[in-house]
Amino acid sequence: MRGRRGDRMAINIQEHMAINVCPGPIRPIRQISDYFPRRGPGLEGGGGGFGEAPAHLAPLALAPPAALLGATTPEEGAEVDSYDSDDTTALGTLEFDLLYDQASCTLHCSILRAKGLKPMDFNGLADPYVKLHLLPGACKANKLKTKTQRNTLNPVWNEDLTYSGITVDDITHKVLRISVCDEDKLSHNEFIGEIRVPLRRLKPSQKKHFNICLERQVPLASPSSMSAALRGISCYLKELEQAEQGPGLLEERGRILLSLSYSSRRRGLLVGIVRCAHLAAMDVNGYSDPYVKTYLRPDVDKKSKHKTCVKKKTLNPEFNEEFFYDMELSTLATKTLEVTVWDYDIGKSNDFIGGVSLGPGARGEARRHWSDCLQQPDAALERWHALTSQLPPAAGALPSA
Repeated sequence: MRGRRGDRMAINIQEHMAINVCPGPIRPIRQISDYFPRRGPGLEGGGGGFGEAPAHLAPLALAPPAALLGATTPEEGAEVDSYDSDDTTALGTLEFDLLYDQASCTLHCSILRAKGLKPMDFNGLADPYVKLHLLPGACKANKLKTKTQRNTLNPVWNEDLTYSGITVDDITHKVLRISVCDEDKLSHNEFIGEIRVPLRRLKPSQKKHFNICLERQVPLASPSSMSAALRGISCYLKELEQAEQGPGLLEERGRILLSLSYSSRRRGLLVGIVRCAHLAAMDVNGYSDPYVKTYLRPDVDKKSKHKTCVKKKTLNPEFNEEFFYDMELSTLATKTLEVTVWDYDIGKSNDFIGGVSLGPGARGEARRHWSDCLQQPDAALERWHALTSQLPPAAGALPSA
């Protein structure tokens, strides 16, 4: 029906909103896949009505995550060292190399580049850097860090970071954590993502190349910035992690390279303090003033104390000093060598950095080093040892220089 010009047409609300108010069954809403019917390779004509897929075609199966990333599925029991990924990864990818030199007990980490990092700043970019930790026992003493690349989501570092004093035992049970963070000068640095690589995947003197996607494993916040409930959860998770890593886990405070040799001609033990690496920082300037003390326990006469000179403002001191203990081999077998590292302070008590005990009651590499020294007289044996936060009982009363 057409009205005259100038007359207002009366349209009800149903017609205006184009709503079908006719009674009847509710029809299902079509899915988007109904508008794109699948056609088989041998199908002609379209088969079926509009929006209907052929009955003999199976639904499209989702590919596994590895296939979506462009990687081949490894065989059962094969070792996965790396995989490729596209540039649309949410957190980005990190490319790096690892090389373990068993002869020098060093782990070489070459941080090459990252691609497609998550934007963290207001300008849509980031100021990324990479830091390394060894787990378990992560602390400031074993943290290594690259330089910061400014205003980029595809940084190139090409930096070599080296861990000294990495023994075969460390390779079998330690994990390297590689974290990518965004540096912020006005507030706290922000975590982007991380990668964890078990060192047991490395073979001595063989470089391994990795190109892996970053993962969302955000570290726990500091207790001061959490509520009471979150602090309880944080403490529980830390205790659970320590329980999973094994009983008796101690915080590592660095590494020390010791040389032991029993001289059959001089009839005594020659102890060499070669060097330390990755010591814990005890001063406000981020360094320490370390020196080393040695004792041979039990020390009835209290004459077994030896002390090196103090190395100023360093976390990787080189001492190259030797001490001699005049003692028969049979008597030495019942003794324990205690080695402690201290931070020298003027006007107050010195700070304990870490220590290690070598003797029949020791464990792991410390016991093997002591045993090999007694079984191989006149042979100088150099071994790296981890310094732990456990203070030997007799050394607790000797904080002064």
